Amino acid sequence: MGIYEELVERGLIAQVTDEEEIRTMVNSGKATFYIGFDCTADSLTAGHFMALTLMKRLQMAGNQPIALIGGGTTMIGDPSGRSDMRKMLTREDIDHNAACFKRQMGKFIEFGPGKAQMLNNADWLLGLNYVDLLREVGACFSVNNMLRAECYKQRMEKGLSFLEFNYMIMQSYDFYYLFQHHGCNMQFGGDDQWSNMLGGTELIRRKLGKDAHAMTITLLTDSQGRKMGKTAGNAVWLDPEKTSPFQFYQYWRNVDDADVLKCIRMLTFLPLSEIEKMSSWEGAQLNDAKEILAYELTRMVHGEEEAEKAKDAARALFSGAGNAENMPSTELTQGDFDGATINVMTLLVKCGLCASRGEARRLIQQGGVSVNDGKVTSIDESYTCDQLAGDGLVIRKGKKVFHRVRLV
Repeated sequence: MGIYEELVERGLIAQVTDEEEIRTMVNSGKATFYIGFDCTADSLTAGHFMALTLMKRLQMAGNQPIALIGGGTTMIGDPSGRSDMRKMLTREDIDHNAACFKRQMGKFIEFGPGKAQMLNNADWLLGLNYVDLLREVGACFSVNNMLRAECYKQRMEKGLSFLEFNYMIMQSYDFYYLFQHHGCNMQFGGDDQWSNMLGGTELIRRKLGKDAHAMTITLLTDSQGRKMGKTAGNAVWLDPEKTSPFQFYQYWRNVDDADVLKCIRMLTFLPLSEIEKMSSWEGAQLNDAKEILAYELTRMVHGEEEAEKAKDAARALFSGAGNAENMPSTELTQGDFDGATINVMTLLVKCGLCASRGEARRLIQQGGVSVNDGKVTSIDESYTCDQLAGDGLVIRKGKKVFHRVRLV
């Protein structure tokens, strides 16, 4: 089985242009492909896993990835999947975020001469002369066709700025530039990007002729990617300072039963033959599959040692079979107490489980807080220094977030 057939078997391919040529090029290791990352934050999220593991798979098969940082396009903002315009970032913000991305990507792909490259489209987009761009590129785009693109249609009723309307042209120019200057012959992205990506393919062919071999592949749907990247309204970050290895492990350990094998197939590097054996698993065996998924992905991002710690902590919580010392924790001192006690709402804020006492109040009133397996029913609940001494208390927020707090 070639790498292209494996991508299909793992359920990764949504739409392609020139499938036979793509198959031949990818399987022979002759693809130089790019995936774009708009750096709107200082960390990648679990929603980027599809792209990161894809780059790794293709690089292992001899192909050359280009991780394209959207330093230029981030200054415009992609309207796809959004109901309003993105916050405008400064060049300094974007450069900082790009540096953070590269450190995290290095855990998946190998950078260096003849290997993976990281490029920033600010290097060519920010120097463009607007009139020259209109003459060279603008004439290749039909406004009627652009307005039919799904990424624009969904915004027309609520308002689409002219700034965002240019995003398709900017993204298309990226492929055109990479094709000419870096030998990039293939682009990958989510299938919500299909219209933008086709724009690049067509621009190359219109400017350089029909024999210009530029190909487009789209992967997982954007909605599924966002589902993989978020939980309870918050992003699941790859940065351990934002999402701890334990929280990261727990996110994947708690995926829906219906999604676990799909995630294992798409995101891990376990052999397909091994995954196929799991297809008949049900009941308690699905929990085993979730452990496998959580461990494999945590190991990829945070290393084997942190993955083992997270697994032990999770088992300690749910079956009493692991090491609870590896649970995320907060240490308090006497100075954190109001006299001899500390209120539960203050405790939630100091542990970072709630942003404010108001949020903590609402969470408690909704029945979303437990301490040492006992439901907290009153916002006036308080705890003494003695209760937080030694092993401390285990706070549970909702069903899946656990945190230990101790007095030191």
